[in-house]
Amino acid sequence: MKRRILITGASGFVGRHLTHRLDAPSHEIFGTSYPHRPEDLEPACTGEICHLDIRDEGRLKDFLDRVRPDWVFHLAAISSVGLSWKKRRETMETNFMGTLNLLESLRETAPRARVLFVSSADVYGRNGGGPEGLLEEDAVHAASLYAVSKISGELLCRFCAENEGLDVVLARSFPHTGPGQAADFVCSDWARQIALIEQGRAEPVIRIGNIEVERDFTDVRDVVNAYRLLMEKGRAGEIYNVASGRAVVLRDVMDMLLGEAGRDIEILVDPERFRKADIPVLVGDPSKLRAETGWVP
Repeated sequence: MKRRILITGASGFVGRHLTHRLDAPSHEIFGTSYPHRPEDLEPACTGEICHLDIRDEGRLKDFLDRVRPDWVFHLAAISSVGLSWKKRRETMETNFMGTLNLLESLRETAPRARVLFVSSADVYGRNGGGPEGLLEEDAVHAASLYAVSKISGELLCRFCAENEGLDVVLARSFPHTGPGQAADFVCSDWARQIALIEQGRAEPVIRIGNIEVERDFTDVRDVVNAYRLLMEKGRAGEIYNVASGRAVVLRDVMDMLLGEAGRDIEILVDPERFRKADIPVLVGDPSKLRAETGWVP
């Protein structure tokens, strides 16, 4: 089936991987890109790439009116927890009001479009969950402005699905990493620091935050495959954990990276790299996603 697919945030880390995953002669792929210019994208998108801030409701509506998508992967967001503390208003305006702008514009221009809203496991906060990990019905407990923005987005999407007939599926994604991730995130940050040291471009010291926390990491290429499957098989208004179901202590990630390094490196704890309100354990139960879509990471 030929589809017109829109990816908001197409030039971002996940957006680039998703664009390549969906690239097929049977699809026409469009995207929004901000703050990056469209030329930053590799030519995987077959349709128009618009340099567009989703906070601009008028321009967003005009673009959607031209595209009239069948599927919308809504990735555009401020996705850094640390940045959300510094850019509070921008985080809420982008992550919540940007989502409202998107849904309102779709309601008028493409009301039958299927939408995937990408939320975050950060909404669970310090809720540790059961022995198999957090379930979708477990309570949310925001520990950052980023989490507040995503909880708000989830409520809005479920409201629109239940009361306004919009076809919105929600992915609650746990941490993911892989090629091309910016150094704002822990695995890519450490790997980049080691690479600079090996190249002789930095002193042999890695600055770290709290490495005793446990996180559920999935490869970004598995994550975008989950997003595709949710578009095909997910139920409107439902939330799905996208997770491996396995905890990894950040100290073990650091030990693995240091084991691959070509020289001795000192570890320096930097208080500036600690989160204001850190979450000790964040592990998800992906049973619902696996049962309804067949996804396996």
